[in-house]
Amino acid sequence: MVKILAIETSCDETSIAVVENGEKILSNIVLSQVKSHERFGGVVPEVASRHHIERINEVLALAMQDANLTYEEVDAIAVTAGPGLVGALLIGVQAGKSLAFALQKPLIAVNHMAGHIYANQLVEPLEFPLMSLVVSGGHTELVYMKDHLHFEIIGETRDDAVGEAYDKVGRVLGLNYPAGKEMDQLAHQGEDTYQFPRAMMEENHYDFSFSGLKSSVINTLHNQEQRGESVIKENVAASFQAAVVEVLVTKTMRALKEYPVKQLIIAGGVAANRGLREGLTEALEQLDDAPRLLMPPLSLCGDNAAMIGAVAYLQWQAQDFAASNVNAYPGWEIDQPRPS
Repeated sequence: MVKILAIETSCDETSIAVVENGEKILSNIVLSQVKSHERFGGVVPEVASRHHIERINEVLALAMQDANLTYEEVDAIAVTAGPGLVGALLIGVQAGKSLAFALQKPLIAVNHMAGHIYANQLVEPLEFPLMSLVVSGGHTELVYMKDHLHFEIIGETRDDAVGEAYDKVGRVLGLNYPAGKEMDQLAHQGEDTYQFPRAMMEENHYDFSFSGLKSSVINTLHNQEQRGESVIKENVAASFQAAVVEVLVTKTMRALKEYPVKQLIIAGGVAANRGLREGLTEALEQLDDAPRLLMPPLSLCGDNAAMIGAVAYLQWQAQDFAASNVNAYPGWEIDQPRPS
């Protein structure tokens, strides 16, 4: 049994987990910084880094306590090396390097977005080929996988990530950061009365664009405010989410026709969105020989270290270990080798 201690500090969650054989979670501690960033309406990189420094030892102790293991029983140390906020990443990378050196254990550098995809493997085994819709605050991608650790980006956002668009629209509506959950709740109480634009729906590719949609919502709200008209937040949220879900589902279904797969996976923080889950489920019901839809539990949609441990086990099997001079790589794309 291979037990991997995994560290995740790519943004504003300090998380450490112990995962056995890439499938069984022995512990998974996630310390959120949402309250600290809420007043700023978004993540402040310097604040995030300071919180990681202040709390990472506490989170480590809790993770080992929950796993009921000694450090000698851990077989390897894994850490998110990118993408993410460079300062936040560096805290985790340095902690991982220090632990690996002190314990004389192998060090494994993991791609954060690969972690989101492999969060699903903590629920059930992945079957290939598969398609993954990765949706988060910083990424919106369609990733095709022929096999383990083989990532091919066939479509991605050309501007805003979908989670970023949710937060910016939510901010204009006066919602607390992060706004995604509340926007989703409001959307289920309202109606699509605004018919906001759906970008690049007719384009013969799988890329996305949400900047125009975000601007359309914001401009519409400003115009209503100037005219003294009341804004029904539920209808704005429902109209915005209807546009987002239609674009994501349409592009994904189109990709499935060109890339026949056994599984369709959703991954990332926005994978918790109820509207998106319902939209994909309904669309797949209309397909003949539809792939199986895998959706991680809500607890594994956001940033967490267990998903990093799931990827790390496969890298352990491949003997893909990092050298002691491994760094943080804030722009590391999932389909690229780790920068040297």
